[in-house]
Amino acid sequence: MTKRSLLTLVRDALRGQRARDRDLRNLVSNLPYEGLERSKQPNRYFQSNGIKTTKYTLLTFVPMNLYEQFHRLANIYFVGLVILNFFPVVNAFQPQVALIPICVILALTALKDAWEDFRRYQSDRKLNNTPCLVYSRREKQFAERCWKDVQVGDFVKVACNEIIPADLLLLHTSDPNGVCHIETANLDGETNLKQRTVVHGVCVTHPEFDPESFNSRVVCEKPNNNLNHFKCYVEKPDEEKVGAGIESLLLRGCTVRNTDHAAGFVVYAGHETKSMLNNSGPRYKRSKLERKLNVDVLFCVILLFAMCLIGSLGHYLWRLSLPDVPPYLVADGNGHLDSPSLSSFYMFFTMIILLQILIPISLYVSIELVKMGQIFFITNDVDLYDEETDSRVQCKALNITEDLGQVEYIFSDKTGTLTENKMLFRRCSIMGTEFPHKENGTSHTQWNCFSSLLIETEVIPDRKLLQQITRGENSSRKTDPYLDFFLALAICNTVVVSMATPKTEDSVIEESHFHPPADKKEGTDAISRHRKCSLHVLSQSDVSAVTSADLRYEAESPDEAALVYAAKAYGFVLLARTPNSVTVRLPSGDELVFEVLDTLTFDSNRKRMSVLVKHPVTKEYVLYTKGADYAIMELLGTPYAGTGKQKNVATDTQHHVDCYAKEGLRTLCFAKKIVSEKMYEDWLVGRQRALAAIDNREELIMETAGQLETNLSLLGATGIEDRLQESVPDTIVALREAGIQVWVLTGDKPETAVNIGYACRLLEEEDLVINMTSNALKLAVGLTCTAILDCTLEEVKRYNDDPRNVDTTQNISVVIDGPTLTMALSPDLRDRFMELARRCRSVLCCRVTPLQKSRVVKLVREKLKVMTLAVGDGANDVNMIQAADIGIGISGQEGMQAVMASDFAISRFKHLKKLLLVHGHWCYTRLANMIIYFFYKNVAYVNLLFWYQFFCGFSGTAMIDYWLMIFFNLFFTSVPPIMFGIMDRDVSAEVLLGVPELYRTGQGKGEYNFLTFWISILDAFYQSLVCFFVPYLVYQGSDVDIFTFGTPLNTSSLFVILLHLSIEIKAWTVVHWVVMLGSVLLYFVVTLAFSAICVTCNPPSNPYWILQSQMADPTFYLICILTTVVALLPRYQNSIAPSPLIHARHLDQKEPSARAQWIQEWRSMRGGGPVRRSRLSPPPSPTSETPVNVSQCKEMLRSGSSAEGGAVCVWLEFILQ
Repeated sequence: MTKRSLLTLVRDALRGQRARDRDLRNLVSNLPYEGLERSKQPNRYFQSNGIKTTKYTLLTFVPMNLYEQFHRLANIYFVGLVILNFFPVVNAFQPQVALIPICVILALTALKDAWEDFRRYQSDRKLNNTPCLVYSRREKQFAERCWKDVQVGDFVKVACNEIIPADLLLLHTSDPNGVCHIETANLDGETNLKQRTVVHGVCVTHPEFDPESFNSRVVCEKPNNNLNHFKCYVEKPDEEKVGAGIESLLLRGCTVRNTDHAAGFVVYAGHETKSMLNNSGPRYKRSKLERKLNVDVLFCVILLFAMCLIGSLGHYLWRLSLPDVPPYLVADGNGHLDSPSLSSFYMFFTMIILLQILIPISLYVSIELVKMGQIFFITNDVDLYDEETDSRVQCKALNITEDLGQVEYIFSDKTGTLTENKMLFRRCSIMGTEFPHKENGTSHTQWNCFSSLLIETEVIPDRKLLQQITRGENSSRKTDPYLDFFLALAICNTVVVSMATPKTEDSVIEESHFHPPADKKEGTDAISRHRKCSLHVLSQSDVSAVTSADLRYEAESPDEAALVYAAKAYGFVLLARTPNSVTVRLPSGDELVFEVLDTLTFDSNRKRMSVLVKHPVTKEYVLYTKGADYAIMELLGTPYAGTGKQKNVATDTQHHVDCYAKEGLRTLCFAKKIVSEKMYEDWLVGRQRALAAIDNREELIMETAGQLETNLSLLGATGIEDRLQESVPDTIVALREAGIQVWVLTGDKPETAVNIGYACRLLEEEDLVINMTSNALKLAVGLTCTAILDCTLEEVKRYNDDPRNVDTTQNISVVIDGPTLTMALSPDLRDRFMELARRCRSVLCCRVTPLQKSRVVKLVREKLKVMTLAVGDGANDVNMIQAADIGIGISGQEGMQAVMASDFAISRFKHLKKLLLVHGHWCYTRLANMIIYFFYKNVAYVNLLFWYQFFCGFSGTAMIDYWLMIFFNLFFTSVPPIMFGIMDRDVSAEVLLGVPELYRTGQGKGEYNFLTFWISILDAFYQSLVCFFVPYLVYQGSDVDIFTFGTPLNTSSLFVILLHLSIEIKAWTVVHWVVMLGSVLLYFVVTLAFSAICVTCNPPSNPYWILQSQMADPTFYLICILTTVVALLPRYQNSIAPSPLIHARHLDQKEPSARAQWIQEWRSMRGGGPVRRSRLSPPPSPTSETPVNVSQCKEMLRSGSSAEGGAVCVWLEFILQ
């Protein structure tokens, strides 16, 4: 390579990096440059569509894998000892033999990594060679190419049911309205169809799409991983800019549905596509137990250094005590003998090599195997399987299963998590008149009653409202508020109208990069079920032949579907929707085709959405708006035409909305506005400018939406019921009894949230409920919030200090809304708020944003230093799920984004009870006990070598053959603790569910703490003393050789260690018996074979025929029996104060009926006797205008503390004005 070519490569690389780092990219078509070399291509600096997810190549595998493995300090430690053993002055064993343990561990890990990387390589190769259609200028048609050959600037054609190969800007579809439907299940798990539209006015698409006619320039933002936003504009040759957003982007990995074909311009390819930027791989979290384990490993290192220091000092003193140089101390080649001080220095390192197994090298590998076994049992639990959705629990974070047994705080969403998210239209208010719809769901009025019989498609019309609609149709007025209300229900949404039709089998490419590994099977099954029928989207030509029964509605949220079905029940049938029109059939049978001028989509800041249409009858420009009550009421202006009663209508409607919320219904308000033609034209100019903008595009679009959504005329409101899921109250009560504080974070109104809180038993009638809600934020409210927090904390502390309240159960709950929560989370108030929250049993946060949810979780986790769990079902819960120590997603009605961001996924909230109380407890106790046992086993065994040093001049000599020492840890005692960690059950599932208080044993420090660790270490020291000195005293004064002394010692140590584990095992199975007996049998078979064939294995001493000779001597059996009994004697002693788990194990031994009776007595005993409580007065309405100052708060608290039963009962109403 010449110097000039090298400089050219460097220059091109720098230019390419600058081009990729720019905030905006200018892209042009590749067609004029087809056939030219790569250096002359205009888009050459951007990545091609080939992907590579492998980490290694054949040349780099060994060095890179070793580099990664040496990031684990334990591996560096053992490799360092192996290297140290190669120095003759400090070696304790044959250097080659010392290599075996670490080489086995490194080789097994390398094989696992190689297999995983090979699977990634196969997937990459299959994907890169997948065929697709790319337009060729030479061939004048779309030609078949591989995915890896696609470049930015190419034109790609995708047929129905094909996967999109790159991120395409949609320019043409087979649909005459320019619509393409895609399924995004590979990206976000959602199987409902998404609608994409072409960039209008850019290409002439009739009769055929001609890519060669595209001579515009595409300007788009730098690649990012946001699947919901895309900034772009197309600049035509005349410099006219046409804006485009996510609604015109086909994402790589999505599947085209219900569209014959679509063509687009490649804007992002390969690793720069949004799907690949979201493919971050499996997440890694460190469990609390693992962090504690690392501390204990450090303690073991300190213990090892202390023992080596004792050995070094002992060797020095022993050398000084020798009067002459003994003949067994061999000098070097020059006849020089090291001094006692130098010899003791060398002996320190020799002792490290000899006692190295004090640090358990196989512990980390064993923990990974145990967690894999635990996950297998969790995912195959039939009680965690949901037959309705055909889904089971999914475990995605493989290394935090034990954290499920240590949860102290749970943060839960409400809609779709505690509730079904299957909406039922219950009530509505139109022009201030309320229509209750009593027939709808009359048998399901109780929140804790579960039923899925009634869904959003079943709406029974109200008779009075039907009569009113009939009168409105027969009137001579061009418009009627009742007709407008139902038109708003049918039009103001993004529902896709379709029909169920048969469809042929799909030829689908399975792309593993779009599927998380843990839920691949479930996701594939769900997609296959979805593909059994195709939803044929209706065009205008199909509308006349359609009956209402044939229609299917695809909605992004169940609320929209419920409202459309409600309108359909009253005769307002949504027949078809295109980007430019909406067709509605009226009760009279007439069909109205509304021209859609623009859709102002919903966002979390505006809390509303609007659709601007042109009325086919009146030719007026009409804006229909729906949203939260407070978001609509503040925008009201002119009354509805001809009524003049806007104020009364608004007041009555607000009253109805508040009543709906107190009943736990989800509320929406609907409004209308007539827009003049001039106002629309002026507004359209700013709207198009905002859509074509790149910088601050979202802010500009939101600003234009706000300009139009003013002076609205209120039409009415709706109340939709979202029933509680099955067994939610029982689950929350069980979690509270388990010592877990439950917080619910929801965006609903305070009244709705409180109603749900009582229904699901988050709040109890006898609770002390502190209601911190505000109607509006004004200036100078910070001082009020500070004072209220201070006086509340003072009264709570005073209650705790009162000796009269010793035997009472204080159940404190807090209800707080978003504005107040913002102040409470401020730096000067967060400590006070956390102090109050720490004393609460439950907290209910309403009107909170997704960002506030994550802030609350982070604050509690960091300030209180507790184990947190967040559970949700929607995209707005992702931040909260990722902020918690454990994130759990519920696969509900709002897609799979929460599931894909979570560590575990369940289908029902009730599954959380068994997942935590049973599997969480088992996983934690199993792993904690296994880790403690590992430390005990290694310390007990290595101490045998340590005690021997006192009788061999601290010379680093071992009385057990080193091969047998290696086999002892690798084979003889490795499998039993792994089976113990996977299959042991200290308490049955029935008792754990019946006595949730048992879960508290894992919270806080849990069973694996500083005390239990050092008790096990002391136990190991005691047992090693017994195992060493019983054989020593038996053979004292005899002439047995070193291995004859070490063999019974090694055998009795095996029996003691395995029988110690047998005592720890609480639930014996066939697997335990096979593993235990197999380990003993393996020991004797291997040792007998080794003793028979090993003649010169360990010169000058060899264990030839040692065990055979020992087994012919009765003394050998006497030593083994006596040593085992004496060493394990303390383990048979009953505890003076039995733990709750010991009591629970006694319950397991009783008959089921007797066990149930004992559980009731147990729970009453653990509850601390009878509970003195008082009734709760009904909460005041949050719409009250009466302020509460600090002195009034204190007086209310004091009067509440002297209420009936002596319990504290008060509601604090924060009216912040």
